[in-house]
Amino acid sequence: MPTPNEALARSITRSANGHAYATIRLLVDRRRVGDAFRAYGYFRWVDDRLDLGDFDGPQAGAFLARQRALIGAAYRGETMAAADPEEELLQELVGHDPRRESGLALYIGHMMDVMAFDAVRRGRLISAEELASYTRSLAAAVMEALHYFIGGEPKGSRSPARYLAASGAHIAHMLRDTHEDIARGYFNIPLEVLRQGGISPEQIDSPPYRDWVRWRVERASRCFRLGRAYLAQVHSLRLRIAGLAYCIRFERCLESIRRDAYYLRPGQVSDRHAAGSEAAFLARVAAVWRPNQAAPSAAWRSSALTPGDPAQAGPA
Repeated sequence: MPTPNEALARSITRSANGHAYATIRLLVDRRRVGDAFRAYGYFRWVDDRLDLGDFDGPQAGAFLARQRALIGAAYRGETMAAADPEEELLQELVGHDPRRESGLALYIGHMMDVMAFDAVRRGRLISAEELASYTRSLAAAVMEALHYFIGGEPKGSRSPARYLAASGAHIAHMLRDTHEDIARGYFNIPLEVLRQGGISPEQIDSPPYRDWVRWRVERASRCFRLGRAYLAQVHSLRLRIAGLAYCIRFERCLESIRRDAYYLRPGQVSDRHAAGSEAAFLARVAAVWRPNQAAPSAAWRSSALTPGDPAQAGPA
């Protein structure tokens, strides 16, 4: 029987993201299911608090500073009163594994970086390097979580290839949410591209914007191709299934954008809630993986693995 807080976390997850809910229920290690729901539920709550627009800049900063203080206290084994049940989710999560070097700790740290950037980017244009850093943080958070919650934490080094599938997913995610994000004051195209094309971030149908979308779609596709090669060699079958189902979810988004000739449309891929049932998730799993016969070329590896790639701004 789930505790009241775990039941809250399950409810948040199920309402927000059917794909995540099904992944946790069906694929996460049994002993970590409750904590996987706590992790998703807590950060969904943090993200929603920031996105709802209830905070001005200083208030958002104070809210995030409090969350970081809670995290620090939890890892030091100190008691800090929770103001909300969702903060208790965080405290329980860290209390179950207070190792600072764990994949869970890395996930929490990267997700807090993502939240902090979202808080400060609202209403302003962002640079190509900021966009690249944002994607790196989100991709690292996603993959550290998958490795921590499914199949046990791997030993050895963390290669750049580990994060490529999630990088491709984040690129697709931002393209998919362009209209929704603009309405909330978030701009997902670098200011360098806007200046070079002489356009505003709202001119989504303009040729310079569509050229950039085409380039981003191809970049995401490269990330998925190389990310699939990485996932194919991980030890845990459940982790391979989770990772590859995640790829399929966002690869379909890219296919839709291609079909629309790189025009971004509102509701173009309303995947988040269509995936709400476990049957829909299992349909993805059934189509999960066809092994690539050819190894990626050196040129492909270089183009997708180079951190801080100046081409992040867009096509030359």
